[in-house]
Amino acid sequence: MKSAKYITTPIYYVNDVPHIGHAYTDIAADVWARFMRLDGHPTHFLTGTDEHGQKIEKAAQAANQDPQAFVDQVSERFRALTPLLNLSNDDFIRTTEDRHKKSVQHLWDVLVANGQIYEGAYEGWYAIRDEAFYAESELVEGKAPTGAPVEWVKEPSYFFKLSAWQEPLLKFIEDNPSFIVPETRRNEVISFIKGGLKDLSVSRTSFKWGVPVPNDDRHIMYVWIDALTNYITALGYPHEQDPKFQQFWPQSVHVIGKDILRFHAVYWPAFLLAAGLTPPHKIVAHGWWTSEGQKISKSLGNVINPVDLVETYGLDPIRYFVMREVPFGQDGDFSKASLIRRINVDLSNDLGNLCQRVLSMVAKNAEGKIPAAGELTPRDQDLLALSQSTLERVREHMDHFQFHRALEDIWRICGEANKYVDEQAPWALRKTDMVRMNTVLHVLIQIIRDLGILIQPFMPESAAKILDLVALPISNRTFDTLGVPLHEGTGLPPPSAIFPRIEVAESVSA
Repeated sequence: MKSAKYITTPIYYVNDVPHIGHAYTDIAADVWARFMRLDGHPTHFLTGTDEHGQKIEKAAQAANQDPQAFVDQVSERFRALTPLLNLSNDDFIRTTEDRHKKSVQHLWDVLVANGQIYEGAYEGWYAIRDEAFYAESELVEGKAPTGAPVEWVKEPSYFFKLSAWQEPLLKFIEDNPSFIVPETRRNEVISFIKGGLKDLSVSRTSFKWGVPVPNDDRHIMYVWIDALTNYITALGYPHEQDPKFQQFWPQSVHVIGKDILRFHAVYWPAFLLAAGLTPPHKIVAHGWWTSEGQKISKSLGNVINPVDLVETYGLDPIRYFVMREVPFGQDGDFSKASLIRRINVDLSNDLGNLCQRVLSMVAKNAEGKIPAAGELTPRDQDLLALSQSTLERVREHMDHFQFHRALEDIWRICGEANKYVDEQAPWALRKTDMVRMNTVLHVLIQIIRDLGILIQPFMPESAAKILDLVALPISNRTFDTLGVPLHEGTGLPPPSAIFPRIEVAESVSA
């Protein structure tokens, strides 16, 4: 059996409204999880919501609601992304669940028992929006580096001995060079740690909406120690011998936005090491999206709503676009013109047209059945070899979260197949050499089958339509069936369009 894989999204803060950034993270994690399952890896995929903290308490008060009732309602915004984006997550966790409260309180007790937490008083700058503390040197024009307003906070607090973990963290990162990707983010974290770590305030007394500190209900836990623990809660912690924890935690991958890198790459591994647990296997930090070249903000009114995008363009084209357009880890621009170009050129022209014209020829000239293949020419063999060798390259790209490169390699097959159709001209062979025509069509059906299998993680619904059109049984759609000979004489359903073109005039007015 292949190694188990565990992938997580951040748990989304329920005071936010779902936007393109959330969708991007979800889709990336889903693509990776689907790929690993198709490649034979037992895979667990987690997403969920972060429901504690001062922002939530204030928002609930403003809405004249009990905090629990408030989060019960608004967490559904994020749960609704699961069907909207066709996510294949195995679990959806909420930090207000009993299993999570027990988990984080146990972690706290372990840290106390290990001498990692002590009582004191906190005095410094705090950003409610970020749920984060900032040093004076980090402020930019009197605000947090994120632009969030800060306020001076002075209150009793428990502290985590983060300063004691400066050198162990640097050694861990040095010993595990692929722990943080991309490399630019790794370098940021190393620089931050080398700048000096101070002990971290891990409790608050100025509000009550959070997990109570064990044996001291005057305090609730700092939201980040609460939130980050969700990743092990979902695997059965505090029961470290739980088979799920044993199987999946060693290969854990956290997919996050670069704005929460510090919490995941500094605080979280420090908490885990201090508790005698292994840090996650990998942290993958992606960039931010702009919209038509502008920073996305509520004040500009250019927030990109995933629901609107899916309703306008369809889900799979959106999934394809966000994975193909920008190298994962870099910032990218969400341009309507670029999206339409990808749909019309890559999807409709390249892949959709290949399927349509080949399967239409089969329906018209081969009785709608997979034709028999005669002797293969070197050109036939080269095309089939390209198709069958692509998975290995795609695997390597997926291991490094280079989704755009994986799609580039898959689309290379598509481009070569379209050239092959033009070169071989099966419509002309019909008049001169039916055996050769059948061979060409047979090769092309196999290529379409392989393309359908390979694009499944990225566009599962569209891939299923393609594989239905070549009559491939659902049980034969994993990666180990790539290149398997087709059953000659198998009847195919009538061909149909997979990716309709987007008319520019209509899209602009949408």
